[in-house]
Amino acid sequence: MAIAVGTKAPALTLKSMGPEGLVDVDLASEYAAGPVVLLFFPAAFTGVCTQEMCDVSGGVHSIPGAKVFGVSVDSPFAQSAWAKANNISVPLLSDYRHQLVEGFDVVLPDLVGLGPSSKRAAFIVATDGTVAYSEETPTPLDLPDFGAVAAAVAAL
Repeated sequence: MAIAVGTKAPALTLKSMGPEGLVDVDLASEYAAGPVVLLFFPAAFTGVCTQEMCDVSGGVHSIPGAKVFGVSVDSPFAQSAWAKANNISVPLLSDYRHQLVEGFDVVLPDLVGLGPSSKRAAFIVATDGTVAYSEETPTPLDLPDFGAVAAAVAAL
């Protein structure tokens, strides 16, 4: 079961691919700067994950008032190639070591025989570093309730 609302969110530093190359993203600093939405997804280059990140990038699922990150266990190099191929503009964080998925308790034990990955989930972390919204979808094929995510951000 995913981490509960009111729990202190894991604050790790993860890699992301920026225009200049690999960059470190310090989640503690991001949390302190304003509400953060973390969208966990199982794998780059897969249908539903591509749909989700493309829809968020294109504004189909608008989440005003928060910084949004996509998070997967893919390498930042794979994430970057996927983002470029699909015009994904949401910043992507690589949890290659599975530390954040374990911290948020959204480990998918086995993704189609390939080993552990991330469940599909959405979290909002408030400026005090606590989880303000927690949603783990019933299956990796289901998308989060983006209306509920946006409403929860607006309520902060």
